[in-house]
Amino acid sequence: MELPPDPLADRVADVARNTAETRVRVKVNLDGTGQSRLSTGIGFFDHMLDQIARHGLIDLDIEADGDLHIDGHHTVEDVGITLGQAVHKAVGDKKGIRRYGHAYVPLDEALSRVVVDFSGRPGLVMDVPFKSGMIGTFDSQLTHEFFQGFVNHAFVTLHIDNLKGENAHHQAETVFKAFARALRFALERDPRTAGTIPSTKGSL
Repeated sequence: MELPPDPLADRVADVARNTAETRVRVKVNLDGTGQSRLSTGIGFFDHMLDQIARHGLIDLDIEADGDLHIDGHHTVEDVGITLGQAVHKAVGDKKGIRRYGHAYVPLDEALSRVVVDFSGRPGLVMDVPFKSGMIGTFDSQLTHEFFQGFVNHAFVTLHIDNLKGENAHHQAETVFKAFARALRFALERDPRTAGTIPSTKGSL
């Protein structure tokens, strides 16, 4: 006799993506404590991924070996893709989750808002007017590439707005922290909807 799936089972995933440009492996635990082990070769990017783990209470283990002798584009984009695949796999059928999440996060003069919907439909609307092209060795334009890769493979709708900010480091950090908090809320199990899919269609 086959037992029904445990609604409180750990939501974990381990995904690898290997191309001619990068080798990426991502392990996630959506019900973690915010622990992380990160190695992408781009210091500021590791710092931003750590914000996702810590403020999203998602355990993240990410290893990336990419063609950084060219630039960081392929590495950042492929980490976004692989993280999206891992989150999609870990969240499963989405029964009992809140589905929607949003957060505002400030850092000194900067303020960002992120809204996420685990809709099953990939979509990104992002308005972040970075004040600098580079943050350390991280090209600020790659923030969009990371989130585009994520939404395409996590199958989420994501709206990101930097409302205020004069320092590019602060702008990016508020974006990633708000993303983490929005994810945390959207992925929480709602005891009032346990075992049901949060959609009138009956599937997401």
